[in-house]
Amino acid sequence: MAKRAAPEVNAGSMADIAFLLLIFFLVTTTIETDSGINRKLPPMEDSDEDVIIKQKNIFTVLLNGKDQLLVEDNIMELKDLREAAREFLDNGGDGSCNYCQGKKDPSSSDNPDKAIISLKNERETSYKTYIAVQNELVAAYNELRDVRAEAEYGMPFTEMEANYKDVNWPGNKVKLKEKIDQIKVDYPQKLSEVQ
Repeated sequence: MAKRAAPEVNAGSMADIAFLLLIFFLVTTTIETDSGINRKLPPMEDSDEDVIIKQKNIFTVLLNGKDQLLVEDNIMELKDLREAAREFLDNGGDGSCNYCQGKKDPSSSDNPDKAIISLKNERETSYKTYIAVQNELVAAYNELRDVRAEAEYGMPFTEMEANYKDVNWPGNKVKLKEKIDQIKVDYPQKLSEVQ
């Protein structure tokens, strides 16, 4: 009996198929991108003068490697940080803030424009705790802005920002932007991170 020759496989189109599969997977795959913390940096100033800040206008928050919180030289729980920051920001110690509802303590911050929150953390601090502290401090600003916007315009600040970002919002966006900017001037977010 005669031996049959094994049929040859045409490998000419294998490269084309592999190339098409590669393109398919490149097009259909989604690549995750890390989103960071949204922070707007202050504009660069060309001034060579040193800015003098009174110690009473700085709210110091230290976060150590064991995730313990030291606020104004006192140990504090994370749940109490927001209220402490609000009291500091809304103090109105020099009397120049007519909308501040704080204690008007002369040993604390003069007004929200001069008040600065200084956050310092160590390398060993966990990311989870660092973010939680950041969230509490930003929430203190947002709560004060909500109260101010509610008193001035009858609408919370967070709702005003949501409406401004909403493409289908029927109101006047120019006037809304002016109101949002005014609230940000009344309670500017001055959060300094120390290295």
